Amino acid sequence: MGDRNRDRVADVIAREVRGVEPGDVPERLCAAAVRLLPVSGASVSLCGEGMPVPLSASGTRAAYLMEVQATLGDGPCVRAAETGTPVFACDLTAGQDVSRWPVYAQEAAAAGIGAVYALPLGDAAMCVGTLDLYRDAPGELADDEVRTAHLVADVLTAALVALPRGEEAGRRGDGLWLSPLATDHDEVYQAIGMVMAQRGVASDEALSLLRAHAFAHGRTVLDVAHEVVSRRTRFDPD
Repeated sequence: MGDRNRDRVADVIAREVRGVEPGDVPERLCAAAVRLLPVSGASVSLCGEGMPVPLSASGTRAAYLMEVQATLGDGPCVRAAETGTPVFACDLTAGQDVSRWPVYAQEAAAAGIGAVYALPLGDAAMCVGTLDLYRDAPGELADDEVRTAHLVADVLTAALVALPRGEEAGRRGDGLWLSPLATDHDEVYQAIGMVMAQRGVASDEALSLLRAHAFAHGRTVLDVAHEVVSRRTRFDPD
């Protein structure tokens, strides 16, 4: 990346995050990615226990596809988090990307997305999440665009690591600071515990049951978790 382009990228990022509250940084960096790259949306997910935890998105489509991967437990962004390496699904309408993630590809295409580029926030040794970029039409990113995407991911990684935690963030001192979107996923873990008790199964099987129920009813795992926690849906043994 040339010095002039690097300066332009740095300037856009600086203007997006200048003066914002720490918890708003991920959303503003998603907006910066959309401004800097030929993509129509961006989202950020954290690595959770057994599933990605949606954190922030630039719009409704990006937020929806972020939830789809959390529900399915599969997709390019999940793979990027698992491996700590970038995963570029350049054509979700045909070819090997559809073969690798058939259900996710179908959902993405139905939402008008033809390509997804997932970049780890960190590396294989320590990956805290992913930056996920969505493009309407299939296609590859140019070399300079890939470098720009990596720069945004690096800034986002540094921002997430530097953000306050626990009581310092003004929340109860029980772990990571989380945006309201990520806090909603606390209910997923509550629901997993309730399904474990109802069915007498381990946590991974409880999560699989939630995902299967969500998929069968055209819902997200977060929707089903809300119903379980509010006791509108139960998973009692047959």
